[in-house]
Amino acid sequence: MRSFRIVIAGVAMLAAGPAVASSSSVPPPDALSQVHGKAALSWVDRQNRRTFAALEADPRYRGFHESVLRIRQDSHRIPVPEFLGGAIFNLWQDAAHPRGIWREAAPEAFLAGQPAWTTRLDVDDLARREHRDWVFQGADCLAPDDSPCLIQLSEGGEDATTLREFAPLSGGFVPDGFLLPRSKQDVAWEDRDTLLVARDWGEGPAGVAGGAMTRSGYPFVVRRLRRGQALDQAVEIMRGQRDDVSVAPVALADGAGHRLVLIRRAVTFFEDRYSLVTGGGTRVLDLPARMDLHGLLAGRLILSANQDWSSGGVQVAAGSVVAVDPDGRQKVRVLFTPGARQAVDEVAVTGTGVVMTVLDSVRGQGWVFRPDAAGDWHGARLALPDMMSVHVVDADRRSGRAFLSVSGFLTPQQLWLADSSNGSARKIMELPPQFDAAGLVVGQEWATSTDGTRIPYFIVHRADMRPDGSNPTLLTAYGGFQLSSLPDYDPVAGRLWLDRGGVYVVANIRGGGEFGPAWHEAGRMAGRQHVFDDFAAVARDLIARKITVPPHLGIRGRSNGGLLMGVELTQHPDLWGAVIVGVPLLDMEHFETMAAGASWAGEYGSMGVPAQRAFLERISPLRALRPGVYYPEPFIFTSTLDDRVGPVHARLFAARLQALGVPYLYYEDTEGGHSGTVNANEVARERALEAVYLSRLMNPGR
Repeated sequence: MRSFRIVIAGVAMLAAGPAVASSSSVPPPDALSQVHGKAALSWVDRQNRRTFAALEADPRYRGFHESVLRIRQDSHRIPVPEFLGGAIFNLWQDAAHPRGIWREAAPEAFLAGQPAWTTRLDVDDLARREHRDWVFQGADCLAPDDSPCLIQLSEGGEDATTLREFAPLSGGFVPDGFLLPRSKQDVAWEDRDTLLVARDWGEGPAGVAGGAMTRSGYPFVVRRLRRGQALDQAVEIMRGQRDDVSVAPVALADGAGHRLVLIRRAVTFFEDRYSLVTGGGTRVLDLPARMDLHGLLAGRLILSANQDWSSGGVQVAAGSVVAVDPDGRQKVRVLFTPGARQAVDEVAVTGTGVVMTVLDSVRGQGWVFRPDAAGDWHGARLALPDMMSVHVVDADRRSGRAFLSVSGFLTPQQLWLADSSNGSARKIMELPPQFDAAGLVVGQEWATSTDGTRIPYFIVHRADMRPDGSNPTLLTAYGGFQLSSLPDYDPVAGRLWLDRGGVYVVANIRGGGEFGPAWHEAGRMAGRQHVFDDFAAVARDLIARKITVPPHLGIRGRSNGGLLMGVELTQHPDLWGAVIVGVPLLDMEHFETMAAGASWAGEYGSMGVPAQRAFLERISPLRALRPGVYYPEPFIFTSTLDDRVGPVHARLFAARLQALGVPYLYYEDTEGGHSGTVNANEVARERALEAVYLSRLMNPGR
C-alpha cells in the first residue's frame, strides 16, 4: 500500500506541475494580512491567474461552468416566499436580474401557483443608478403592518450594511426617511418614528480605540434614534462590554398585538443575556444563558434551552423548547423534549402555535404545537416524506401558516404549507429533477470513532457500485456551532459529481447539532479533536468497506468546515487524494485577532487560556505544515470581501505551501462575502474550478 501511495503521489504532483509557484515570490505575512493592500492583491492576482491557467484550460471546464450557470439561472426554481404585510414577498434572481428584484404577490395566487408578481425594488437598477455594488440582504419591517421597512444593502455581499427606509407597498424609498450609513449594525423598530440602533458610533468614551465595537468587530452600544435626528444625537440606552461578542436590539410581535423590544447581549457566541426595554430603562430577564430565542406567542417567549435549566420548580432538559412569561408570573411550559436520538433543528412561531423541525437519527420531521386553554402544549407530527431534510422557510404571525422546504439527496425541493391551527400539511409546488437520479440510491451507515462513539453518515451512490476500492468519493462535513449536515438536494453536486459516477458522502460528526446540545458540546474547544477523529473514522470506514481508497477520496468543507479540511490535510495527509478548503479558518493561533474571530472563542477556545492555547497550537493547520511531508495538492478558495472569517487565513496557508514548494491551487474571489459569491457567473466559475480540480485528480467517470 505504501509503494502504491508513492506512485500515485508522483503522478498527482506531475499533473499538478503548473500549480507549483516559486517560493521566491512569497510576500511576508504582514503584507498578506493587509486585506486590500497593494502587495497582497498583486499576489492574489498572480495566484488566481495561475489557477485559471491550470483549470480553465481543461476542456471540461466550459461544460461544468455552463451546467452550474443553467442551474443558477433556471426559471424552474421555487420562489422563496416571505410573509409580509398580508402578502407574499420574494427576492428573485435570474439572468436578467443577477442582483435580484424584490417582488410581491397575493397569497392565494401564490398558493395556487399563479402569482402575479409586482416588483417593489429592482436591485440591479438601483446599483446601476447609484454606481454601487449593492447586494440585497433583507428587510426589517415595523409590526403589525410590516411597513415601513429598513432595507439592508451591502457592498459586494459583506456583512456590513447600509440601511434605508422603504415603503414596501408603494415600492419606494421614504423621502427624508431613516438612513444609516455602512456599518456592521442591528436595528429594531421601537415605534414608527423611533429606532433602537447598535452600530459603530465612532470614537468611544475616554478615547476607546475602535469606537463602539467589540473585539469581535460587532456593536456593543445601543442608542435610541428618533426620526429627524442625526446619528450623533441618538441617546444611549444600553452598553455592553468590549469583550462581549455583540449587543443588539430585537423587536418581537405576535398576532394578538403583543410587542416586546429586547436587547440581546451576546456575552459569548453561545451565552446571551436578554434585557426588556421599558419606559424607565432596561430590565434583565430570567432566562437560561445558553438558549435560542424564536419568537413571541400570546405574549410569551418561545425559546430553545441549550442547557439544563430550572425555573419556578420546572426542570427543563437541554435541547427542549419552552414557553416563558417574560414577566415571570406564569410558570415555564415545556413544548417538546427530544429523545436520545432526536434533536430540535428549527423552530418558527406562527399566530396560533409553533412549527418545528426535528431530527430523528438525522432524518427530518415536521411538527406543530398548540397550547390549550390551560396553557399545556400538544404536538402533532406532520405527514411529510421520510429520509428527507425539512427546513422552515417562513412563518406567518397573522395566521397559523408556515412554509416548509422538503428535499432529499435525490428528491428535488418541495414547498409545503403547514398550519399549526389544525396540524395539516400540503405540498404546494415541487421542482423537476435537475440531474439524472436513475440508478442512484441513498443509504445511512455508521463508523466507529477513536473513542468508540458511533458516527452516522449518509452515502449516495449508484445501485450497481462495486466494492472494489475504485469509486471516486467526495466526503463532506461541518462539525461545529451546533449546525447539522442534512440530506439536502444539491443539483450542482448532482450534475458535476453524481451524474459522472462519483460517490457522495455527508458525515454527521460531533460538533454539529444532529443529536442536540450534547453532540455539539462533545466537539467544542479541546473536544474538537473528536470532530477531526470522527471525520477520519468515516473515511477509514469507507475504505474498509472497499468503497474507495485514498487516491480516489476527496474532501470538501467551508468556513468551520474549511478548518476541518485544513486539519485533515495536515493530520492525515495519506487519507486524501483531493482537499477543497473553502473560506477557512487556518491560523488558529491568531484567529481571535482576525475579522470576527474573537466571537468564536466559545467554540474553539482562546490563546489567552494556557490549556486551550496548547490545543490550538497543536491543531492549527498553518502551524502544522512541515517541510518534507507529502500533502495532496489542495484547492483553497476565499473572498476578499469576507468580513467574517476574512481572506487572510487562506492567504497565509497558501503562502506557507508556496514557501515549502508544495503544489496547491488558490482562488480568491473579489466579490461576495463569507456566504459566497453574489452572482450566478461567479458561482459558476468557482464550482466549475472545483469540478475540474476533482476530475483531474480523481478522474470520476466520463
